[in-house]
Amino acid sequence: MTEQPAPFSVELRRRRVAAGWSLADLAGRVHYTKGYLSKIENGVKPAGRDLARQCDAALGAGGALAALRPDRTAEPVLAGADPPDSDEVWMIILAPDGSSRFVPMSRRQALAVGAMSLLGLRSAARGLPAAADEKTTLTRFRSLFEQSRQLGLTVSPSVVVPSVIAQTQTLRAVAGAAREPAREQLLRLAGRCAEYTGWMAQEAGDDHAAAWWTNTAVRLAAGGGDSELAVYALVRQADLRLHQEDGIQTIALAERAQQDRRVPARIRGLAAQREAQGHALAGEYDRCRRALDRAEDLLSQAANEDRTGPVLGSTSVSNGGALVTAWCLHDLGRPGEAAELLDREVPRIPASARRPAARFGARQALAHAAMGNIERACAVTDHVLDLAEQVDSATVRLDLRRLSRTLARWQRRPQVGEVRGRLARAVHCAEW
Repeated sequence: MTEQPAPFSVELRRRRVAAGWSLADLAGRVHYTKGYLSKIENGVKPAGRDLARQCDAALGAGGALAALRPDRTAEPVLAGADPPDSDEVWMIILAPDGSSRFVPMSRRQALAVGAMSLLGLRSAARGLPAAADEKTTLTRFRSLFEQSRQLGLTVSPSVVVPSVIAQTQTLRAVAGAAREPAREQLLRLAGRCAEYTGWMAQEAGDDHAAAWWTNTAVRLAAGGGDSELAVYALVRQADLRLHQEDGIQTIALAERAQQDRRVPARIRGLAAQREAQGHALAGEYDRCRRALDRAEDLLSQAANEDRTGPVLGSTSVSNGGALVTAWCLHDLGRPGEAAELLDREVPRIPASARRPAARFGARQALAHAAMGNIERACAVTDHVLDLAEQVDSATVRLDLRRLSRTLARWQRRPQVGEVRGRLARAVHCAEW
């Protein structure tokens, strides 16, 4: 028995014929060859994600066509990872080559391996500031945290994580012996440090650690009377799902984060952006646009909110809404619109914000490659690779892998040959 074409193949042919298009017509719109599309329609080759979305957008299927392509099952985000207990020891193992590893363990385990003998600075009760100095101490800790966040925009997460873990643990220890209201403020700041550690863990490619630190952040912040971080944790979980290409869970988590109108508008606005990106993954253009409009309204309201302490979420770019819109347009199979918007907005990212510049620059290169603008795609790729080498981002590498596969279709072009070696090294794979 011959294998029957997949539902996507059958529906692609049906919609193309109904539109009155030849294979050459469709090929001209999605920038794939007529022969390749013929193999897709006949079930000889499976449709890639990007091709499925571009065909969906070109044929006006509203996500129905792209939904017929079976996607890989995403790895589960460990949102329920065990939170730290009150008798837990946090250890950072630093290797001579500069690498580091974080190991949480119980005090009993630490004693069993002799680790407690290394903890010469165990007493949190010694050397604490007097009541009159607690405000100054908190201000200095906040300044230290903001410096860490600025550092995280320009260097590998492996450089930042040990420092922020140490800050979190120090704040937790100092808060344990501090007086009110300083105790609550210290715990809230510890929660912010832990949340940022979770984001850096995600950037390092460790989703399990990202979930663990997010849960730790919620617990610490709650001890300081801060319930906002528990809602923001849903936004972080949605972001993890987004990068695993799980649109359904991205939308569900983002919608939960928007349910309580008492939550600050900034958090709900960031959640609406994640919701829009989830709808884009699902090919739902109208729902995506509504979520983007809601996000814009909420983030405009947030500008008038009177907030204290470190701001949740990235503050390194002022045009985040436009960048997220471009991200969505690409995932909706509209790379031309995405490229036009990114060409305008990526140059507006501050030079000091290398991490977002690499992230959205990779999207810019990917959009141009999908449009067949290979010379422009390679020029952007060359610049992005300079940034990617510095920030060492796992989330950027996801798009660089997609870019590598897309440019492979054009590997005979001289410009592609010039970047392919660097691109292969950046995504840790063999050259084409």
